Amino acid sequence: MTDRKETVGFIGLGFMGHGMAKNIVEKGYPLTIMGHRNRAPIEDLVARGAREVATPREVGANSTIVFLCVTGSREVEALVRGPDGLKAGLKPGSVVVDCSTSDPTSSAAIAAELAEAGIEFADAPLGRTPKEAWEGTLDTMVGAGDALFERLKPVLSTWAGRVIHMGGTGDGHRMKLLNNFISLGYAALYAEAIALADKVGISPKRFDAVIRGGRMDCGFYQTFTRWVLEGDRDAHKFTIANAFKDLRYLESMADAAGVVNPIGNAVKNSFGVAMAAGGERSYVPMLTDFIGNLNGVDLKPANQP
Repeated sequence: MTDRKETVGFIGLGFMGHGMAKNIVEKGYPLTIMGHRNRAPIEDLVARGAREVATPREVGANSTIVFLCVTGSREVEALVRGPDGLKAGLKPGSVVVDCSTSDPTSSAAIAAELAEAGIEFADAPLGRTPKEAWEGTLDTMVGAGDALFERLKPVLSTWAGRVIHMGGTGDGHRMKLLNNFISLGYAALYAEAIALADKVGISPKRFDAVIRGGRMDCGFYQTFTRWVLEGDRDAHKFTIANAFKDLRYLESMADAAGVVNPIGNAVKNSFGVAMAAGGERSYVPMLTDFIGNLNGVDLKPANQP
């Protein structure tokens, strides 16, 4: 248990949220969760001691800190606002923590709106994968004032191995967009390089024999290429639709800052190709399939239909 008697709410029990919420309740915090059409994570968490409710308002009424782990800003705004929204249920002194990858402009507007009701807002987007979420070893980049960060840190540490204070509200989301720009840039680069290699007669396995263990290798490369090399669908469970959304947010941030962003737009367009081909539900490593198809090469793993 903790010194402070926080009660925690959690909305968004998908690939990442399920593991995060599991660690919160297992490490002693009373946890309220909102029902979801996918019953498996809900039932698992209830079995571990969580309480299920039906609306964001009820989550807020039972919590001093509420974590949101949803697709993006549109979903966060919908959860906060309205007669059954979080704002209607939260008490003054409560905190909303957005762990989604969101638009910093939207985050600033929500923070100001909640502040009028005496409710604080922090952004704590995530790094790493569902595997680390389950293990409680995610990275998180936190945008919050100093006092709020210190209040949140014990709860964040239930599911994060690295809790990094980035600065004020919105700075976590800004850094997350930069982080995803780099990782998704790698994905676009690897996909195009592997497609070009195959086109000129160098198989993905031979390509990998040079890159793996060399200076161009990295952890992202290793998970990304597990699809094309091994047909591992679960190596990096992050959808192409979410990647494309994040790159649009990056473009918006660059535009607002007056920064030319030619590489960011090129990366966005690589994912746009996959989106246009119906790949929104595919995972990021499957970008190789779409870039390969565009260039007349079949990169789908041999063990996949």
